[in-house]
Amino acid sequence: AHRGWTCYPASSLDHAMELAGLLPDPLLAGELGGHTPYGFDLGNTPATIDRLPRQSRPIVLLSSSGTPLMTEAAARFANAYVGSLRTPSALAAILAEGGDDVLVVGAGTRGVFRAEDRLGCARIAAALCMHGFEAGDTATTTMIDQWDGQPLEAMLQSESVDYLRRTGQLDDLDFIVDHIDDLPCGHRLAEGRVVEVGP
Repeated sequence: AHRGWTCYPASSLDHAMELAGLLPDPLLAGELGGHTPYGFDLGNTPATIDRLPRQSRPIVLLSSSGTPLMTEAAARFANAYVGSLRTPSALAAILAEGGDDVLVVGAGTRGVFRAEDRLGCARIAAALCMHGFEAGDTATTTMIDQWDGQPLEAMLQSESVDYLRRTGQLDDLDFIVDHIDDLPCGHRLAEGRVVEVGP
């Protein structure tokens, strides 16, 4: 979305195919269980998507856990935002302007709250606290205390990172490590799309 692509998160493979049928010449990008679904143009690879030229083609995004959570949040809440390790500072600034309570939710994978999810949630929550928000419970405070100050190396010990190494996707790992809190904008879910918003 930051590179100008119109992105539509899908809750399932069927939903992705349904969206693709409604959009003009879409790209299908994503994974299920770590594998690119049959008929998809790209996997769930930020490095590959970052190398794509800026175009007007829409992208339908599918992942095992992230995009289902995004679509559920958009359906349940009037204001749903997408956070990542790329956006803690900008997202916190945007949310602080709204003044509403914030629920930070990590997607996890197969019921596991991975190191990168913990690190991302903790950094977003810590950035919110710097804008005057207060942690709503001791679990949140503990998460911030344990993970916000962790170096990126803590994330590199996760099963997800092991998977990237085993499958030769080190360019994705390099991309993630090189793009921490680097975006001056955040992203909101609106009308089924991921929309870029600024503070």
